[in-house]
Amino acid sequence: MYTILIVEDSPVESAIISECLQRAGHFVLKTKSAEEALQMIRQKLPDLMVIDVVLPGLSGFELCRELKAEKATQDIPIVICSTKGSDTDKFWGRAQGADAYLAKPVNQAELTQTVEDLLRKLPVSRGK
Repeated sequence: MYTILIVEDSPVESAIISECLQRAGHFVLKTKSAEEALQMIRQKLPDLMVIDVVLPGLSGFELCRELKAEKATQDIPIVICSTKGSDTDKFWGRAQGADAYLAKPVNQAELTQTVEDLLRKLPVSRGK
C-alpha cells in the first residue's frame, strides 16, 4: 500500500480524488494548503502527491518547486490536478517539476492510471 498526500482546498474535489485512490488500494492523507502539506511531510514522506494549483497561501506551483528543490523530497512524484488546464498551465507545471498534470474535472480512470504509472517507477524499497 502506497501513501498518497492530496493537497486540495476544495472538500468535494478532495473527496473525489481520495475515494478514487483509496479504491485503487492506497492510503490517503489530505491537507487543504501547501503549508499544511509541508508540516505533514516533515513527519512522514508520502510516496506520491496530488496537488491543486490554486491554494490558500503558497500555490501548488510554488509547493511543487519547493519540494523538487529539496533533497529529501525531490524524488516524490507529483501529479498536479487543476482547473487551470491550458497548454501553458501544463507546460508551467512541468517546468516546476510536476511529473504529471491532469485537468479538472478529474477523469478518475486517467488519475488512477497516471498514479499507478508513477508508482511503478519508484524504488522497490518504498511503498508496498
